[in-house]
Amino acid sequence: MLYVTGTTKFQMEKRTAITLGKFDGLHRGHQTLMKKVLACREQGLAATVFTFDLSPLAVMEGKSQTAMLLTNQERREHLEQMGMEALIEFPFTKEISRMSAEAFVRDILVGQLRVGTVVIGTDFRFGHNRSGDAALLANMAESCGFRLCVEDKLKDEESGRIISSTFIREELKKGNMEKVNALLGYSYGLEGTVVNGNHLGSRIGFPTANLCPPSQKNLPPNGVYTTRTCIRGNWYGSVTNIGNKPTVGDYPIGAETFVYNWKEPLYGEQIQVEFLHQIRAEKKFASLEALRQQVERDKKTAMQFLTENQKKDF
Repeated sequence: MLYVTGTTKFQMEKRTAITLGKFDGLHRGHQTLMKKVLACREQGLAATVFTFDLSPLAVMEGKSQTAMLLTNQERREHLEQMGMEALIEFPFTKEISRMSAEAFVRDILVGQLRVGTVVIGTDFRFGHNRSGDAALLANMAESCGFRLCVEDKLKDEESGRIISSTFIREELKKGNMEKVNALLGYSYGLEGTVVNGNHLGSRIGFPTANLCPPSQKNLPPNGVYTTRTCIRGNWYGSVTNIGNKPTVGDYPIGAETFVYNWKEPLYGEQIQVEFLHQIRAEKKFASLEALRQQVERDKKTAMQFLTENQKKDF
């Protein structure tokens, strides 16, 4: 997949079918747009995603970046797995923030991206003061030589709410991983390189793989979760604690994962952990023995969930 980031100076060689947005989470609603774009490959168009490297709203209002459901790296990996041919991660600069919607269409969409088809949701806005919308794109489409496809927002069957990143963040904050995963269309995860921890797990008989989540990653609430973990391309059932290890001190927030049927050290390995179900909230125990007994119960609870839900390779 072609990946353009950190520069506004680029030129697509091939005409494109493109969808535009923040795409935090790449949830089921986003996926409907991606499918439309991918279908345009049959017309000889390059399936392309256009997004910004930072949230325009955060930059304009001088706020810190909201914790993301997917880091930029994770978003890139998901799009590549979907079959996207290009990802444009455009720098959001002051100059870009002042660009009119019409200039954005002419100079960037048509000029640099050579767009043949634009796929957007009904609420898509762009350009200075968010003046651009589907109506403006429709008015410019014929003269600029592209086709416009506007997709209705996808709704959650259970609640009737529109599927959105905000809705998913609300459920994530509750630790409702089943709902989060249903809205996403895949299991919410965390990936990274296993680091050397304080060996608390080994001391109580449950060696763990430790990850330090990036600061921009939106995490489930501190607690213990049934998870599954990908190691060297294979999936294993696992139990993961998100938190600060209050029983033994006050540590930076991290993720500790006990992997069923895995005995080898994992230091330096790249792994991926997917969250399936919250078992309990994090708590401080009176002793390491009390913690050990609870972890044993957590292991049994997680294994029961994995067995009942027929998760693979554990």
